[in-house]
Amino acid sequence: FFFSSRRRHTRQRSVSWARRCVQETGDNWYVVESGNLTCTKRFAPNQEPKFLKEYKPGEAFGELALLYNAPRAANITAKTDCTLWCLDRETFIGIVKEAAMKKREKYEEFLKGVPILSTVDPYELASITDAVKPFEFKAGNTIIKEGEEGSTFYFLEQGEAYATKVLKPGEEPKTVMQYRRGAYFGELALLRNAPRAASVIAKTDCLCLSLDRHSFKRLLGPLDEILKRSTEVYEKYMKKNQAQHYYPPY
Repeated sequence: FFFSSRRRHTRQRSVSWARRCVQETGDNWYVVESGNLTCTKRFAPNQEPKFLKEYKPGEAFGELALLYNAPRAANITAKTDCTLWCLDRETFIGIVKEAAMKKREKYEEFLKGVPILSTVDPYELASITDAVKPFEFKAGNTIIKEGEEGSTFYFLEQGEAYATKVLKPGEEPKTVMQYRRGAYFGELALLRNAPRAASVIAKTDCLCLSLDRHSFKRLLGPLDEILKRSTEVYEKYMKKNQAQHYYPPY
């Protein structure tokens, strides 16, 4: 629908396998119709390029250079023969930029204030901003449930939530942790490939930004040690076998 109403501004581009299709100058925004492409970035002059993501049909790339009028931040290479839809700079700016910038600025401003992300570079932060998806939860709704398979990691952007856990078989779940704006949860199941260790329930209406398992591993992999330290704090608390209000050190 998006392209059908703007056909004169778009064109198809076929890309042969192993051909680099995004050069230094950002002139187009691309949507993949068919084929697969890989995204790599060199983080230091003498380092080998690092794999960041594989693009598949239906996904888009190339907006960073257009949004910020800057050189390309990464290389996109065709892994197979590909067909791409291209939207030129002028049309992209006129149609997409305002909405995209508002979303990016809103989420990026919030994510900058999350201490665990204080060490990521601007490109990594932009990648996380692009990957997160917003989810709203009404007060009393369960965000994650103890014992279920974990496939999502959450940042709490708005509202308050609390975690409950069954400390002894046969007993009612007890409150073990409180969450406020800037908190994160759901990492235990993803770090350990294990079921959810506790339930998280919205105390007030909440807005969460989520990362799926694949994006979590790809984008937050370098932060594993920081996440594990937070996990150790949680485990020490659990060993006390007490139910009390506790705010972890974010």
